[in-house]
Amino acid sequence: MKLIVTGGAGFIGSAVVRLAIARGHSVINIDKLTYAACLDNVAEATKSPSYTFVEADICDAAAMTAAFETHRPDAIMHLAAESHVDRSIDGPGAFIETNVIGTYTLLQAARQYWEDAGRPEGFRFHHISTDEVFGSLDATGQFTEETPYDPRSPYSASKASSDHLVRAWHETYGLPVVLTNCSNNYGPYHFPEKLVPVVILNALAGKPLPIYGTGSNVRDWLYVEDHADALLKVLAEGAVGRSYNIGGENERTNLELVQTLCAILDDLRPGPAPYADQITYVADRPGHDARYAIDPTRIREELGWRPSVTVEEGLRKTVQWYLDNEDWWRALQNRDGVGQRLGTGTK
Repeated sequence: MKLIVTGGAGFIGSAVVRLAIARGHSVINIDKLTYAACLDNVAEATKSPSYTFVEADICDAAAMTAAFETHRPDAIMHLAAESHVDRSIDGPGAFIETNVIGTYTLLQAARQYWEDAGRPEGFRFHHISTDEVFGSLDATGQFTEETPYDPRSPYSASKASSDHLVRAWHETYGLPVVLTNCSNNYGPYHFPEKLVPVVILNALAGKPLPIYGTGSNVRDWLYVEDHADALLKVLAEGAVGRSYNIGGENERTNLELVQTLCAILDDLRPGPAPYADQITYVADRPGHDARYAIDPTRIREELGWRPSVTVEEGLRKTVQWYLDNEDWWRALQNRDGVGQRLGTGTK
């Protein structure tokens, strides 16, 4: 299968590119190369003659049309997005531009290509989204594919908008789409502004390990390579027009997650004192959602997919990867916003 993958130099996108190439697919990686992108993430894929890189902005209609006409893909997997909630609080405009306008631009280019090709039944537009579009849960319950949308941040609102656009292009124009909404990802090549890499790298540097509020916010943690496997499964076997929630079945509070990371670091890279001594509580994020939890029944029962690792297994793999790949993360330390507290709502 020939795939266009948008955002393929990012965290989740690069995992999809690596896995797709390893499984024999041809991949055209379209990426704007923003601050969070890194071509080292796909260095392994570049060795394959089935891999092509296109540096372009998904908001550039001419470039997207040209990509479809030149490469004539069997499917598109749309992962390109601004995704950091804290950054969306400080600068929401970039999130509207990329996540909403960019998705619209891709839909139009894909629709034109699909119609000009005679509306092939096998074509797919796979839109990858987040569980944050569903809002916040109390102590009980889980998000299903029927949960009403209730986004609370500029980021999640922009992703909710993009989800609605994809569904509208399916209902109005017949474009064959599938959608997925995932829980929090972690794993190798995670850009060092998100919680898991921040904790690992701050711990190693002897810096405070910041916990927002009381650390009681709950997330369902999904290993990124499991997510990539699920995405390719949905692309190949998912029903047209259907959405699938992808979760790790690993709920943890932020504090529990950080404590687990500290214990793993104590084992793999012992320091002069337990790393948990570096935990520091800081002011909470504005509008911080209390809990996310995914009900993965549909993807498990319809497609036979479930995650391969527990959060403890995945976190150990992740910590070991960061210990083994210092050259990768050192090169990103001076990028915009890395190491700074963002999203305080004080601007």
